[in-house]
Amino acid sequence: MYIIPAIDLIKGKCVRLIQGEYHRQITYEQNPVKQAELFHAQGAKWLHIVDLEGAKIGKPVNTDVIASIAKLGKLNIEVGGGLRDEDAIKNLLDIGVNRIIIGTKAVGDFLWFTEITKKFQGKIALAIDARGSKVATRAWTQETPQNLIEFAIKADLLPLAAIIYTDISKDGMMAGPNLERTKILAQTISTPLIASGGIKSIADVEALKKLNIEAAIIGRALYEKTMNLNEAVIAAKEEKSQ
Repeated sequence: MYIIPAIDLIKGKCVRLIQGEYHRQITYEQNPVKQAELFHAQGAKWLHIVDLEGAKIGKPVNTDVIASIAKLGKLNIEVGGGLRDEDAIKNLLDIGVNRIIIGTKAVGDFLWFTEITKKFQGKIALAIDARGSKVATRAWTQETPQNLIEFAIKADLLPLAAIIYTDISKDGMMAGPNLERTKILAQTISTPLIASGGIKSIADVEALKKLNIEAAIIGRALYEKTMNLNEAVIAAKEEKSQ
């Protein structure tokens, strides 16, 4: 398993939203490029970036900042937030993004999403953001009748790079990840699974590692310093003692 630190962007700054609510915003770092360099220095190989403004309005907003981070050439980058057409996807790939995260458009137009995964094989990750068992879209502001597990099974047939599961009720709360649903997903699908939401401690990292998932995304815990990124990276890679 590997660790992916997160940078969420609003107005070019690193922020976190509590449970995805825009009125519950915490600003942590004015310079996202500086933050990305710090994550790299602490052992990260990947970086998770969400354009929160893009997610809300349905098209990328913070592309210049993302391009500046990509130009560092130090981290593999996955980006989500408002990516709902092919041109936006191509633009991000052209500036050096390694993996594109799509959520809302995948739920709303699965046929389009299927074609996109085939056109950009190995470059597309599906974001499944859920409140309880129901998938949410449009920056988590709209809950759908789509069942989390059923949708994951449907998407598992596509040539995806990964499925990223976020429990919205856990996100930004630092109260631990949803291990039960993460375990069910990991046992149900063959696509690499990435867990997100609520990870607070090394113990959480170790618990997720036991589920044999691909990676874990960590955000607020790193900014609040309840966890050291380098220690998390090491814990994720450590082999179980015999």
